[in-house]
Amino acid sequence: MDVLSRPADEFDNDKQLEYLWAEKAYDHNEVYFNLLCSVDTKQLRITPIDDLIYREFRKEFPDMDVKVIDENHLKSTEEKAKWRPFCERFRDVLEDYSFGTLLRANAEEDNRPDNTILVTKIQFCCIEIARNREGVNSVLRKKFLRDKNVLNFSDLS
Repeated sequence: MDVLSRPADEFDNDKQLEYLWAEKAYDHNEVYFNLLCSVDTKQLRITPIDDLIYREFRKEFPDMDVKVIDENHLKSTEEKAKWRPFCERFRDVLEDYSFGTLLRANAEEDNRPDNTILVTKIQFCCIEIARNREGVNSVLRKKFLRDKNVLNFSDLS
């Protein structure tokens, strides 16, 4: 019998694997936030294909406000129907395009459990590239640079 044809309730999630994923996602989120607080975000590149991602994102979602993401709206049946085929376009273009990634719901705030939502990597890239290019993330450098917990890359030289 093919394993994939068996009922999903026969499989349990590996708690250790879930923990490792959560730890990796958290670490990525922290490093990215520190980077946002340390560089000119309008110059920041997240992937080698930022131009393509941004162009396609704004073509498909021209009016999406990326400053504050409403998780309920983003994950509504209607929005999922738009995002699913959009994300699939990047299957062979962006490595790990569908991996779960943490995103700040409010771009002007830091990483906190109540400001973090789970999205796919391509959604993260779309929203964060737009936030960077459109100047939404620029406020973070001024707002959080003096925070002792944030690494200032200019201090490394």
